[in-house]
Amino acid sequence: MKRTFAMLASLLLAAGAATAQTGREWQDPAINEINRLPMRAAFDAGERLSLDGVWRFDWVRDAGERPEGIWRTDYDDKAWGRMPVPGMWELNGYGDPIYVNVGYAWRGNYANNPPLVPEAENHVGSYRRTFSVPAAWAGKQITLSIGSATSNVYVWINGKFVGYSEDSKLAADFDVTKFVRPGENLIALQMFRWSDGTYLEDQDFWRFSGIARGVALTARDRAHLQDIHITPALDADYRDGVLRVEMQTTPQVKGLVVRLLDAAGDAVAREALTPSAGRATCELAVENPAKWTAETPNLYTLEVGVLDGGKRVTETVAQAVGFRTVEIKGGQLLLNGQPILIKGVDRHEIDPLTGYVVSRERMIEDIRIMKELNVNAVRTCHYPDDPVWYDLCDRYGIYVLDEANIESHGMGYGPETLAKNPLYARAHLERNSRMVERDRNHPSVIIWSLGNEAGMGPNFEACYRWIKENEPSRPVHYEQALGNRSEIAKKELTDIACPLYADYEWCRRYCESNPSKPLIQCEYAHAMGNSMGGFDTYWDLVRKYPNYQGGFIWDFVDQALVRYEADGKPTFLYGGDFNNYDATDNSFNSNGVIAADRSLHPHAYEVQRQYQNIWTSAVDLQKGLVEVYNENFFVGLEAYELEWRIVQEGTVTKRGRVERLDVAPQQRRTVALGFTAADFDPAAREILVDVAYSLRQPSALLPAGFTVARQQLSVKTFDCAAGFVLPASERSVEVTRWERGTRVEGDRFEIFFGRDGFVSGYRVRGREMLAEGSSLRPEFWRAPTENDLGAGLHYKYAAWKRPDLRLKAFEAKVDGSEAVVEARYELPSVGGVLAMTYRINGEGEMLVEERLEQVSADAPGLMRFGMRMEMPARYDRLEFYGRGAHENYSDRLSSADLGRYAQRVADQYHLGYVRPQESGTHSDLRWWRVGDSAGAGLLIAADAPFSASALRYRVEDLDVSNFPPQQHSGTLRERNETCVVFEAAQMGLGCVNSWGRLPEPEHMLPAGEYAFRFLLTPVR
Repeated sequence: MKRTFAMLASLLLAAGAATAQTGREWQDPAINEINRLPMRAAFDAGERLSLDGVWRFDWVRDAGERPEGIWRTDYDDKAWGRMPVPGMWELNGYGDPIYVNVGYAWRGNYANNPPLVPEAENHVGSYRRTFSVPAAWAGKQITLSIGSATSNVYVWINGKFVGYSEDSKLAADFDVTKFVRPGENLIALQMFRWSDGTYLEDQDFWRFSGIARGVALTARDRAHLQDIHITPALDADYRDGVLRVEMQTTPQVKGLVVRLLDAAGDAVAREALTPSAGRATCELAVENPAKWTAETPNLYTLEVGVLDGGKRVTETVAQAVGFRTVEIKGGQLLLNGQPILIKGVDRHEIDPLTGYVVSRERMIEDIRIMKELNVNAVRTCHYPDDPVWYDLCDRYGIYVLDEANIESHGMGYGPETLAKNPLYARAHLERNSRMVERDRNHPSVIIWSLGNEAGMGPNFEACYRWIKENEPSRPVHYEQALGNRSEIAKKELTDIACPLYADYEWCRRYCESNPSKPLIQCEYAHAMGNSMGGFDTYWDLVRKYPNYQGGFIWDFVDQALVRYEADGKPTFLYGGDFNNYDATDNSFNSNGVIAADRSLHPHAYEVQRQYQNIWTSAVDLQKGLVEVYNENFFVGLEAYELEWRIVQEGTVTKRGRVERLDVAPQQRRTVALGFTAADFDPAAREILVDVAYSLRQPSALLPAGFTVARQQLSVKTFDCAAGFVLPASERSVEVTRWERGTRVEGDRFEIFFGRDGFVSGYRVRGREMLAEGSSLRPEFWRAPTENDLGAGLHYKYAAWKRPDLRLKAFEAKVDGSEAVVEARYELPSVGGVLAMTYRINGEGEMLVEERLEQVSADAPGLMRFGMRMEMPARYDRLEFYGRGAHENYSDRLSSADLGRYAQRVADQYHLGYVRPQESGTHSDLRWWRVGDSAGAGLLIAADAPFSASALRYRVEDLDVSNFPPQQHSGTLRERNETCVVFEAAQMGLGCVNSWGRLPEPEHMLPAGEYAFRFLLTPVR
C-alpha cells in the first residue's frame, strides 16, 4: 500500500510541478494539470452543492479571439449567451458536430504537429456563474469537481486562478477552500475545443466540446477519508473470502471503524483501527460469502466511519463491494475459478439528443436492453465512463473492460506513434493510473485496458508495469500489444489475445495453436447498417474452442443524432450532415446492435439468440424428449420455465409448459415435454417444435414472463418441390398479338406481355395486380448495404445493376389448356443469356422459370437472382410462411424462426437504418402472399425455399450509390405502390468488417448458371 500511494504521489507531484498559470498550458504536453487533486476511488462523502444548470457562456471560433479577464469579478458578461451544464456546445447552437473515424477533427485542414494544435477553428468556450456557499461550511475542506470537460479546462474563483486540467473523460477535482467565502462567489471556466491532449483523444466518435458530466462543490470535515482501496480474494477452493481494505486519511483522523454489511444490512465483519501516518489496513474474513458475478451480482456494503481526535464521527463512507477473483489459468480467463464467456458489446457514452451527456435513466435503459439481449459484458470504448455506470454494472451484473482515455489513431502506428513520443509519456501514465485509482473498487471491472489503436512503445510499457505493480488483481488488455513484443520486457504486454476484427479462420488457427492466452476480441462483428450476417459462425467457434471466450461487438448503439420530423418519425443524423467544411466519415459511426433512439435493429435478435444461455437439442421428438443445456456458469435454471408448442404448417396444434427446470450450471438434462408422435398430423407437410424459456419471477430489470431463450426443432421439413406443378384448369386460354405486344387471356384474366417480352399487365377478375407502368421483370441487384458499400460492390457488381437485356427471341402459343410464352435475352455486359418461360392456365395462374446461362467466367458476382414487380398500393398486407418475424437473410437466420406471419407492408422497411439500404427480406419462404384488406392479391410459391420483400420503396429508391451519400431513411418518401422483390437467392450480409470483407463463400452468388421456378396464383 505504501508503494502504491507513494508511486502515485510522486507521479502526480512531477506532473503538477507547475502551479502558476502561463496561458499556454493547452499547447504544453509537460503540463496536464495544475493544482488538480490526486485521483481517488469514486465515493460520496460530505455535503454536496450542485453547480449544474444554465451558465453564462461566450463562444469564439478561433482560439486567438478568446476573451481575456473573464475571471475578474467586475467583468461585464451581460452580452453573453447561455449554456446548460452539463451540455455540449455543438448541440446548443455553438459550432457544428464533427464525426471522423481515423484522424483528428482538423483532418484535411491542418497537418498533425504534436503537441501543437491549430488556433483557427479551435473554438473556445468561456463560462461564468455565481453560487452561494453556506455559512455552515466554514472550517471545512471545500472541493470543486468538474466531471468531464472536453478538451481541457481553466478554473478561476473570485478572480483568482485555481487550476487547470486535461483528460476529458475523468473528473478534475480542485481544493478551493482558500478561494471561496461564505455567501456569493463567482466561478469562471475556459475550455478549448483542442489542446495538446486532443492528440490522445482520437476516438471513433462524435467530436463534441463542453462539459459532459456534472459540476459540484463538496464540503467535508477536515478529518476525512482521502482514499480507499478494496481488494477481494477467495481461497484456493473459491469458497471463503478475504476483503483487504487499505485506507488513506487526513492527519486529523484518529480512528476508523470498518464494517462489512451483507445485503440484508447485517454486519458480517467489523474492525476498529488507528491510522499511522495517515494510513490503515485491515483484512476482513468472511466464510463462504455470496459471490459476485454478472449472473449473481451479490453485493456487500463496506462502511468506514471516520473519527477525529475527540472520537467524533466526522463522516461515514460507503462502498459497494463484491467477492470475486479474476485470473488467467490454462489459457482461459477465470472468474471465481470458472472460465466465463464474454457476450459483450462496445459502448460509447452517447445520447441522440445530448451527445456525451448521458443520464442515469439512459444508462439504466441501456443495461435493461443488454439484459434483454443476453449481453453480459461491456467495454468502455475508448475511455472511462461516468462513475454512475460502474455502480449500475455492479448492481445489475455486467462485466466491464475498463479502458483508458487514449487513442492516437490519427498519428498511425509507426515511428510517429505517440506511444514512442517521450513528450506524451506522462500523459499516457496519468490517464491509465487515474482510471485505475478511480475504478479499482468496482467488482464489475474485471479487465483493464491501456487504451485503443494508439500504437505500441515505451509509453504503454510503463503503463502496463504500473498497473501490474499497483493493481495486479485483474488482467491487462491492449490490442496493439498482440504480436508486438516489448523491447524492454521482451514479451507481449497484454494478458489476453484481443484482436480487432479477426476473421473466422484466424480465430480457428489461434485456438488450435495451444495458446497460453484466452482469445477475447475487443472488437468484432461490425454491426453497421443491415449486418451481422455470420455472427452465428463466430459463436460456433466460441462454443467449440475453450480458449475462445467471446468478444465485444462493435458496437452497442448507433452514434447517430436524432431529429424528429413533423410526422413524429425520427431522422438519424450522421457525419457530414452539418457543413461542407469539416472532415467527415459519414455514417461510419452508426454500427449499433440497436438504433440511436434505443429501438432494436433486426440484427439485435441475432445477438439475443446467439448470446442466450439456455440451449435445446432433440433427443427423441417422437417421444417428446429434448436435452436442455444450461450455459450459465454460476446459476441453475430454477428461475425459468419452459414453454413448448407443436407447429404444423405454421399452425399451433398443441402447447404445454414445464414449470420446474433443475439443470445445474454447465450441465445438460433430458426433459420430457409432454407430447408423443400421436400428436403429429401425418398429413402435415412440416412439423416443428418451438421451445421458449421465460422468467418465473421478475428480475431486477426484466419482468416476469420475459423470454430469455428460444429455439426451434424440426420433426419434418417442408418439401417445396413435392407437387409443385401448374394446377390444371378446364377453362381455355387464348394468345393474341396487338400493337403493343402480346395478350394471353381467359374468361377471368388478361395478361399482357410488352415489347420487351416481360409481363406488363396482369388483370384477374377485374383486378389489376401490377401498378401502372410496372412489369414483372428480373432483378439481380439490391440496394447496397453499408457492408456492400464498404467492399465496393456498388462498383464491382455494377454490371448487374441495370443490365442491358436485349430481347433476341419471343414466342407465345397455346399448348393444350395452357399458354406457353418463351423469351430469350442476351446480356452483353456479362456475356450471359437469360431465358424466361411462362406457363399460364385458364385461371390466370402462372408457372414461371427464370434461367441464367452462359455467363462469362470473368463476370462479377450477383447480389440476387430473382424477380421484381410493383403492385397497386391497396395491396398493403402480407401473409407468409417462412422465417420471421423480423427481416432475415441467408447468413442471418438463427434468430428468425419458421412460422406463419401476418404483417403490413408499411412496417417492412427498417427506418432505424441511418442511410437507405436493402431491408425487409424474409428467407426460407414456403409461400408469400401480398393482398388487400379484402384478401385479394397474389400468392407466390416456388419449388425450393425462396426469399422476398414487399416495401413502399423501389430498389433504386434505397440505393445511395445512385445519389450523394447524405441520404436518410427518415426522409424517404413512400411510393403509392407496393414494391415486391422475390428471389431464388440473395447474397448474405457479412459481419467480419464493413470495409472490404465479403460474406462467407457459401453466402455469395458468383457468376454462373442460376434457375428460379415459381408459381404466381391470384387469390381472393
